Amino acid sequence: MADFGGTYPEALFYEWGGRPTGVIVELLNERYGTALDVAATVRRKEDYYLQMVPEVVPVEAVLAVVKRCHGVVPLAVASGGHRELVEATLDALGIRDFFAAVVCAEDYDRGKPHPDPFLLAARLIGVAAEECVVFEDSPTGIAAAEAAGMAWVYVPGPLERGRD
Repeated sequence: MADFGGTYPEALFYEWGGRPTGVIVELLNERYGTALDVAATVRRKEDYYLQMVPEVVPVEAVLAVVKRCHGVVPLAVASGGHRELVEATLDALGIRDFFAAVVCAEDYDRGKPHPDPFLLAARLIGVAAEECVVFEDSPTGIAAAEAAGMAWVYVPGPLERGRD
């Protein structure tokens, strides 16, 4: 947002987590009265992200669950991000092969808080929705998990980690 003369509060970043970037740009335009070109802004944000991917670090508690469950139960990723970014992140963490399915923004029409990403992921790995457990770091994602009829575990964002 600094490129466009604005700010994007970190708390808002986490509040809107799980939503496709294009939707976030539209919400920013609405909230701040800006007229950012959605496609150009999304591309710029994604270019920055790809430059920073080598700095990605895992949420260790979640990574431990992934490693413990890999090969025992089928695992999937259901993200609001574009495939290029999601796969780059999984590759940077060395865990892409742990997942039987990776569902990204290109794979569905209605993103979180709609259940579509989670339901598609469940279908691809052959698990009934009611047998799935979703690990989510955003209210939007939790709403999607609930709408899908899935159990969920809240993963605190960086601003909340370490608090009681």
